[in-house]
Amino acid sequence: MNIASLLANTARSQGNETAVFHGERPVWTYREMARRAATLAQGLQHRLGVARGDRILLWAGNSPEYVEVIFAAWFAGAVIVPVNVALHPREVASIANDCGARVCFTAIEKVGPLQECAPSQHVPRILPIGDTTLNELRGEELGQADVSSSDTAWVFYTSGTTGRPKGAMLSHQNLLAMTLSYLADVDFLSPQDSFFHLAPQSHAAGLLMLAHVMKGARNVIPDPAGFDPDDVCRLTRTFGSVTSFMSPTMLGRFITASTLDDDVIAQTRTVLCGGAPIYVEDMKRALDVLGPKVWNGYGQGEAPCTISALSKAWLDPSHPDFERRLASVGVARSGVEIAVRAADGSLSRTGSGEIAVRGPVVMSGYWRDEPATRAALREGWLMTGDLGVIDDDGLLTLKGRAKELIISGGSNIYPREVEEVLLRHPAVAEVAVVGVPDPVWGENVVAFVVARAGDEVTASELDELCLSQIARFKRPKEYRFLPGLPKNNAGKVLKRELQAKLRSNADCLAQVQGQVARTVGSHSLE
Repeated sequence: MNIASLLANTARSQGNETAVFHGERPVWTYREMARRAATLAQGLQHRLGVARGDRILLWAGNSPEYVEVIFAAWFAGAVIVPVNVALHPREVASIANDCGARVCFTAIEKVGPLQECAPSQHVPRILPIGDTTLNELRGEELGQADVSSSDTAWVFYTSGTTGRPKGAMLSHQNLLAMTLSYLADVDFLSPQDSFFHLAPQSHAAGLLMLAHVMKGARNVIPDPAGFDPDDVCRLTRTFGSVTSFMSPTMLGRFITASTLDDDVIAQTRTVLCGGAPIYVEDMKRALDVLGPKVWNGYGQGEAPCTISALSKAWLDPSHPDFERRLASVGVARSGVEIAVRAADGSLSRTGSGEIAVRGPVVMSGYWRDEPATRAALREGWLMTGDLGVIDDDGLLTLKGRAKELIISGGSNIYPREVEEVLLRHPAVAEVAVVGVPDPVWGENVVAFVVARAGDEVTASELDELCLSQIARFKRPKEYRFLPGLPKNNAGKVLKRELQAKLRSNADCLAQVQGQVARTVGSHSLE
């Protein structure tokens, strides 16, 4: 089964429906899109030598051509490697070398910088992803390549927030399972529905287009690309019945947009929120504005967007467990099993520990990295590296990354628990809690805080708040106030950078203290 069949089937059954809009401009019908993908696929094979299983790297912003190259690659039996458009050319060249990319499509202004980094790396062809280039490559229409459902279709390179990026291999079957789970769990779709491509198409959210392609719905790519809440409101009035994916940061900007009104809210069908944890207070604010239209999901590149979700059915504010539900990421998605691994290695359907996932959406492994694959996949279970608790209702509550767990004085401290408390202060906009090494306690808790615009907050206020809500040993020993938190292109806070900032400051302080000590010592000797 080739995942490109989703497009081919829709082209036959609903070929006159518009498949892609660029802003408000219709670009292609489904019939036209399928024909373009098929003719480009022939060019990939015969002009660029792309064969079944070859990797095609995409390093570009959102555009209709991005979608076209994806389906053309699948028609040709090739593998798409989407790369974060914000990466440095040297990082992209490293990924291209690691995956052995045969072709790299990128924005025309990025061709030169990538070529400068590529001579010592493996990137045979670097081409601009524009209509002119793609038209020059076209040949005759090519039928779908005969591939196995277990063949790799997509390789996600992890964001690298915890180390060297690894390529998670997703098969055609994985992508189909993800698509069917969407239709079962989120919304059933029709050609009258619209999906807004607001997050980078290189993100897992880009794959959500597959469900919309399968049902003949509209894919709307803002022009210019990117997230502008006022533009989202304008386009929502134009298209109606809108679903979009937003990170918590994007969602916060959307619900405070000056142009958001009752008409936009009425035409908003679903906001899928993910990419980073959304805190309870932020979820409440979103629900107060939009109503039960916010769908909080949990996934990873190794099982994209499809591990668990808190769907609309769980968002009744009158329910006695409403707060507990909001603190969770919901229950297992259709076809997916969730368990937690205890310290002794045993798996349980309830309790606390490292979250494990099993099902048809789970990757087959990491590209050419057997040690990492063996560590992540154990007896059919994906070990996520996330810590969580599953209650008797099946609700999964995230506690943070296993590597982010803070152990102070022998006690476990979950950063998210502290962050949730700090966000209850009305003047706090964002917060990130990390551990810093301490010679006495092992680690100390440090909170990085961003105040709301025009508001002020003090460390003593936050300390009092923590003491009133959580155990004394969990409260931060230090507060750092910043204008903003470092984030990756998907909106995820880069805690490694915050910890590096702490280490750098500690090293500088140690050097100063050493200089003072040497000076005092020399004076005393005199």
